Amino acid sequence: MATDEFNYPARMARLTARKIEQTKAKLAALGTRDEDDYGLVLPPASFQVELPARDATGQWSGPRAWAANFRWLMENHPCYIDPDDAIAGRWMFMLSRMRLGYQLSRSNFAFDYSHLEPEQKKYDITPGIGKDAHFAPDYQIGLDLGWGGLLAKVREARLRFAREREAPGVEAQGAAPADSAYALELLDSEEQAILGVQAWIRHLAAAADDRAMSEDDPARRANLEETARTCYAIVDAPPRTFREAVQWIAVFNMASRTYNRDGAGGQLDELLRPYYERDRAAGILTDEDAEFLVFCLLLNDPHYYQIGGPDADGRDQTSPLSYLILEAAGKLKASCNLTIRVWDGMDRRLFRRGVEILLANRQGCPRFSGDKALVEGFMRSGYSAELARRRIAVGCNWMSLPGLEYTLNDVVKINVAKVFEVAFAETERPEDLEKNYVRHFRAAVDVTARGIDFHLAHQYLNEPELMLNLLSHGPIEKGMDVSHGGATYYNMAIDGAGLAVVADSFGAIEERVVKEKALSFAALKAAVAANFEGEEGARIRALVQGAGRYGAGGTAADRWAVRLTEILRAEVAGRTTPDGFKLIPGWFSWADTIRFGKAVGATPNGRLAGEPISHGANPLPGFRKDGALTAMAAAIASVQPGYGNTAPWQLEVDIGLANDPDAAEKVMALIEGHFALGGTLVNINVVDAKKILEAHRDPSKYPDLVVRVTGFTAYFNSLSPAFRQLVVDRLIREAV
Repeated sequence: MATDEFNYPARMARLTARKIEQTKAKLAALGTRDEDDYGLVLPPASFQVELPARDATGQWSGPRAWAANFRWLMENHPCYIDPDDAIAGRWMFMLSRMRLGYQLSRSNFAFDYSHLEPEQKKYDITPGIGKDAHFAPDYQIGLDLGWGGLLAKVREARLRFAREREAPGVEAQGAAPADSAYALELLDSEEQAILGVQAWIRHLAAAADDRAMSEDDPARRANLEETARTCYAIVDAPPRTFREAVQWIAVFNMASRTYNRDGAGGQLDELLRPYYERDRAAGILTDEDAEFLVFCLLLNDPHYYQIGGPDADGRDQTSPLSYLILEAAGKLKASCNLTIRVWDGMDRRLFRRGVEILLANRQGCPRFSGDKALVEGFMRSGYSAELARRRIAVGCNWMSLPGLEYTLNDVVKINVAKVFEVAFAETERPEDLEKNYVRHFRAAVDVTARGIDFHLAHQYLNEPELMLNLLSHGPIEKGMDVSHGGATYYNMAIDGAGLAVVADSFGAIEERVVKEKALSFAALKAAVAANFEGEEGARIRALVQGAGRYGAGGTAADRWAVRLTEILRAEVAGRTTPDGFKLIPGWFSWADTIRFGKAVGATPNGRLAGEPISHGANPLPGFRKDGALTAMAAAIASVQPGYGNTAPWQLEVDIGLANDPDAAEKVMALIEGHFALGGTLVNINVVDAKKILEAHRDPSKYPDLVVRVTGFTAYFNSLSPAFRQLVVDRLIREAV
């Protein structure tokens, strides 16, 4: 290939094309997957995984076993090198999914919680027990120390704890003497993890060097040589240049993904800004260079990054690099999870440019978080404004204090449609239904809280967070896993799922049974129990389906949605688990609407047994004939949990609006209006109904089609048929 074709646009195009081919290969080998695309590529067919620490059942637990297996993976990990790329490496394995039967929650957890399971099943609770990651690292720790500095920090802490065991009277920085044996095992394991990562970086450097020696094109060869130099530089030392910092972040991301799927990022513009400014001043980096390097980082893995927004002191963080990151995301044409923080003191040009890219690319990126409600909500949870501003958008629906907070965000959920089903089945009079719902919801919260305590009591052995511990404040110093005393703050998330189903059911009962007396409560119960079968069942179903819906504005269902949020707050916010860990409420279903729906029979809003529940805080599709976006914005704003966690608005915008010359201003006004009402997070798809329908019929026709499924974006053809149908229903009904 000629050198003059080795320019950034050409390289971006080739890298994007290879990404699509890699996605096709994953689809062929792994089948459809209703989750993030991730940055994973398939390993060579000849590669054999031979983990050294498995028991006879294919399981392992404890820091030492996790470290041994992880180090083996890192030391033997195939080296991915692309001459067009500025970053070395792709990840290929997920250690946490290599335990036998990982998809079955109990077989992937080494401790017995059968005493909790009857109630968990009764209310269809996703308890989060044994779930990993879902909190944010502080990359600044790693960028400041480098792998060598992290290793020295671990060894110093281990020496302190070794001395403590020899002389118990000497306190070891917050760890009680009884913890010293575990602390030593944990710190030994942290060392093994770091050594494994360092070995992999050396292998990447050597692989880039080898590839350079066989490369005839001078520009490609120079890139490969610089890639090798960059990797050698960051084996021990902290990154010094922009390229080294980007490669360091990519290495941590890939290693952490390999360990346990971690995907939380950070405030990317601020993390990289010092390197950008130094290199620009030194004349060794152009804006085109920086944009391409960020493009490669975003292509490497769709971690969740935030740009813009206030710093802890309330100063806007927007910089020239914020724009370069946004432009890189705009050129990516692949799965990407970038959030712009919207606030009163922001640079509105960044906001506008983000909306323009969203409308032009039609790939669901970027998304937007509402600073005011998030900060005020977290302060309502008992924290300062300074701390609340540091809590940033780094997950599907979730916020986190990087390196300070352990949360289990987005993995603990109560299916409120199931709670309603239990309450409805035992209720004989409609006036008793709310009381019974509250009683059962309280019981669901209680067992969920006990499950959280069980997780926190055992996860440090089941699956210690060896990678995220390294970039957290406390675990290494205390000799405690972040899940078991190592974090500074514990704010345990509990999300409700199925809001619209329950609100519409309460609303239909109020309208059709109580006020209009169009049918009796007994007749409705009988029809629901029979899944609306028969002529009478169909009549009753049509009657309740015609009742006012949540989101329509001024309906009984709208009032019930607010009331259900009040119940959520009353039972979750401001309380703790039995062991004293703070709980924070949210409304979010993630991609579990189909799974949750299968656990619930027919409901009084006319939904049939087994059908999906509602998505997050959204009204059900068809909630209003005109699909008014302002009504939807107001409805979702009215059900915000209000304590620092989100209830996202999943919004579909018709492609016709994208072609309106004033589209950007209209979308900005819509987002800001929602945030002014108390909204917290907006995920937007720009919809081409014809293209989506064609892609659903034949996914292979549009291998490059990316949609924002929920908090994450994904290639449409990678989703299962059932999940594609769910997305299609939501998009078309709300968009046209």
